[in-house]
Amino acid sequence: MGAHSPLAHLIPRSAHSAATRGHALGAPRQYDAFVNLFFLGRRRSSFEALQRAAGVKPAQAVLDVGCGTGYFARLLARTVGPDGVAVGVDASAEMIRFASEKSTAPNCHFQIGTAESLSFPDAHFDVVVSSLFMHHLPDDLQLTALKEMWRVLRPGGTLLIAEAYVPGAFGWRLLAHLHGYDRMAHAVPALERTIGEAGFGQLQSGVAPPWLRYVRATKP
Repeated sequence: MGAHSPLAHLIPRSAHSAATRGHALGAPRQYDAFVNLFFLGRRRSSFEALQRAAGVKPAQAVLDVGCGTGYFARLLARTVGPDGVAVGVDASAEMIRFASEKSTAPNCHFQIGTAESLSFPDAHFDVVVSSLFMHHLPDDLQLTALKEMWRVLRPGGTLLIAEAYVPGAFGWRLLAHLHGYDRMAHAVPALERTIGEAGFGQLQSGVAPPWLRYVRATKP
């Protein structure tokens, strides 16, 4: 049985996705418009905070799993520069097509694929990131996907997983409830434990306001 996205009432499911039991979103333009609005002008600062937390540096190879419209991957490509590479993977053909059309950087690439079966060699990337994606996977595939991320990371490499977070103030909680974002925030309750089970160590957590929490970890 496939996963159900808490945003299914807002963003239609992909009509052309790779074989997965995860929930692949379609309608990339609609998704981007919603996220830009929902982040209240702070989308870029939120994802720049994630990038800093991941410690991304020039000349690194970075993978974005569940990249969606490619927003984060494009930021990562700017940071790694011409001697590095940023690769985005998503099961949704609509998302990958949109992301490829939006990207003009020669060091930023996108491809269709699934988190539970990444098509890269072992120890291929310096950093693996994933944002607002894990809740699209059923529980058993979350661990499988994290083990795949472990596999493609180089020893000493960094993993950063960001998921939904709802601030405590009443106004934020009301806005999150109206859009179903609060359900996303509860969809991956055991993120730290699952990352540890996948073999990662040195776990650290933090918040990238207003809507993201993250866990950073290292492959031994």
